[in-house]
Amino acid sequence: MKAFIENTRAKNQYFFSFFSVLLISGLLLFTRDYLDYTVIGYLLLVLVSILAIFLDIYAVLLAAVLSALLMDFLFIKPYYTLHIETAKDGLLLLLFFIIALINAVLTFKIRKANQLAHAKEAKLQTMKLYNTLLDSLSHELRTPISTIMGAVGTLQVKPKISEENSTKLLSEMEKASLRLNHQVENLLNMSRLESGYIRPKMDWCDVKELVYNVLNHLKEELVHHRVKVKTPDYLPLFKLDYGLTEQIVYNLTFNASQYTPQGALIEIGIEYNPDVNIDGDDEHVKTCVITITDDGNGFPEDEIDRVFDKFYRLKDSKTGGTGLGLSIVKGFVEAQKGEVSVTNKEEGSGAIFTISFPAVVMQTNSISHE
Repeated sequence: MKAFIENTRAKNQYFFSFFSVLLISGLLLFTRDYLDYTVIGYLLLVLVSILAIFLDIYAVLLAAVLSALLMDFLFIKPYYTLHIETAKDGLLLLLFFIIALINAVLTFKIRKANQLAHAKEAKLQTMKLYNTLLDSLSHELRTPISTIMGAVGTLQVKPKISEENSTKLLSEMEKASLRLNHQVENLLNMSRLESGYIRPKMDWCDVKELVYNVLNHLKEELVHHRVKVKTPDYLPLFKLDYGLTEQIVYNLTFNASQYTPQGALIEIGIEYNPDVNIDGDDEHVKTCVITITDDGNGFPEDEIDRVFDKFYRLKDSKTGGTGLGLSIVKGFVEAQKGEVSVTNKEEGSGAIFTISFPAVVMQTNSISHE
């Protein structure tokens, strides 16, 4: 199949090369009485150079040979014959042919050299990227694995360990297992996003309950933080993908817990906007808006636009982390036709993540919400 595709591509290039030279020569034929044939030769050389930028070498060589033949046949007297009357005309045609060939080959080689240079640069960037990822993964995965192995080893060596120490070790194993699971989930989720496998399963969600479930899963990470949830008195059910939305809130809250100092406030807000105008047109939609705010250090202004890039980590961030969490957030939000953005607080302390979903809602009681 690959050979067939390559063969078809080559035939198309030959046809394009042949047709281009014929077309331009036909158009130049109307100027034969006004332009010297040397000028026409220059124009045909330009055509060969342009073709060399886009076509393979053999298609370009075809253009060069065909241009020389048409130059002789149409533009050097006597017309419509390959006979050349003067040595001057013969020398000019020979030089045209040689220059066309050299020009075609050199232009093609320059293009190939540029392609190889770009490919080499992309490969080097990828290897730097993969080294960074492997370094991060080695740290992020080795730490919980070491904790689990150490705890298991302790329990094996000291089977009569006290109940208090046994409970402590089991707790550490649980936390390490959850951390390990979180990293594996991030890798699997990124793989799903890259393959286009994500297919949201939209169903009725209680977003408030979803947020509290996330906070319960992160109670160990948030033990030294102040957490506040702000919701209106009335909040309908939203039709969203519960699993994807839960992972979005989880990743953002987990990041806030990891990159803010102890005692920092993490605030999660949920809003229902029943009548939002989009881009100033006449269309209005209902939206679910989730905001996650902290009072940490915020993001450097020169890096804030890159926080959702895959594998990107802030220059001065602490050791560890794969740089996948926020890119997964962006992917899961966009999979549900939503938008996510981040800004720093005006006072310069802390960050605000805003997620907005166009959402179908279900009225959960008789309260009217206009």
